[in-house]
Amino acid sequence: MKLLLPTILTVLSAGVFFTFTGCNSLESSSSKGQLWERELGAVANTPEDPNDLHKQLNLKVDLIPKGKYGRRIERPLTPRYITIHSTQNPTGDAYAHAKALKRGALRGGVVGYLCWHFTVQDDAVIQHIPTDERGEHADFDGPGNRYSIGIEMCEHQGNNQLKTMDRTAKLAASLMYHHKIPIENIRAHYHWPRAGYSTPNKNCPHFLLENGRPGGTWSWFVGRINRHHQRLVAHDEALQQEEQQRREEERRREMVFQIWDRFTGFFRIG
Repeated sequence: MKLLLPTILTVLSAGVFFTFTGCNSLESSSSKGQLWERELGAVANTPEDPNDLHKQLNLKVDLIPKGKYGRRIERPLTPRYITIHSTQNPTGDAYAHAKALKRGALRGGVVGYLCWHFTVQDDAVIQHIPTDERGEHADFDGPGNRYSIGIEMCEHQGNNQLKTMDRTAKLAASLMYHHKIPIENIRAHYHWPRAGYSTPNKNCPHFLLENGRPGGTWSWFVGRINRHHQRLVAHDEALQQEEQQRREEERRREMVFQIWDRFTGFFRIG
């Protein structure tokens, strides 16, 4: 399945105002993940059809025009990682970010324009570039851009942050499943250092980090991604077991028919 999915600045373009600031952690508590887990509820321990999970994402495909802005140079991507970001933008939802990317409002990166694959809010996922194209969202010409799918989580006013995180976890699990990406390759933006910056490892996504670094809260989030992914794997394993059982039953029926044919053939000859 092929899903169709920064220097920081203030942008005023086409009537859409974006205020981007550095990702500064507002709190750090190893208990945040436990609290959020209780509020969200545990991930079910049952198999889940990948198609059903995909429907839950409410994915909207709104691509940057091919050959324009962040896609003005065709650069193929074979994803090895998934990089998680947060927008730190209190005024722009996922739809506003899609509009800005399509109009080239966000400048930076190697090609001169920022772009990433998906933006997630509490009730939807919007895809900006295909998952087989490189984005500009992590570390300029480093491995974060060259090998990873970029996901931004919205933080605009009125957005339900917990639902956004869980929708992001489901999206990451789906991408892991379809692109065969291992759980250890889920990375925070922090993981990819930016050459030339006085603080190369960015505090992003800030609300999942402790004191600007991955800790217990990040581990909780990655664990939730993993549990969603395990449900998809369990679905495939269940289908394989059903297929094996069907083949075994078919083999047994064939053996019974062969024995019966020999038995009745003996009496016909006699």
